[in-house]
Amino acid sequence: MTYRVRSAEQRRAEIQAQAAAMGIDDAFISDLVETFYERVRAHARLGPIFAEMVEDWDEHLPKMKDFWSSVTMSTGRYSGKPVPAHQKLTGVDKDDFGVWLGLFEQTVRDLAPSKEVVPYFMERAARIAESLKLAMFTLPSLRNSPDV
Repeated sequence: MTYRVRSAEQRRAEIQAQAAAMGIDDAFISDLVETFYERVRAHARLGPIFAEMVEDWDEHLPKMKDFWSSVTMSTGRYSGKPVPAHQKLTGVDKDDFGVWLGLFEQTVRDLAPSKEVVPYFMERAARIAESLKLAMFTLPSLRNSPDV
């Protein structure tokens, strides 16, 4: 097995080039986030959960755009802590993550500029959902950790 040593800057450039080749850019991220959260707010199960969490959508949506640009394009624009924010939620159960993923996947499919975008986003979304689910339901000791 051969390993190639790369700097963080080289890896970031590779990720950004890969995303650009698939058609992932700030305009796509913006459209995806806006459309997805419109659907979330209208969803019978997810809408009330997010209404509890988000007080100001005009403040929240730019954060989510920065989050997804960081996750998919390695922009480094997001610096929040999603685990503590989600741990504050009440009325959420493990099945809600599957609902969220399903709605997210449908939105990505509806808007994706290329077929490669769907698995690229869904791999990351599934990891994020699993991390949040673990923090909220499986590893309760993380609830009180200031570093998460």
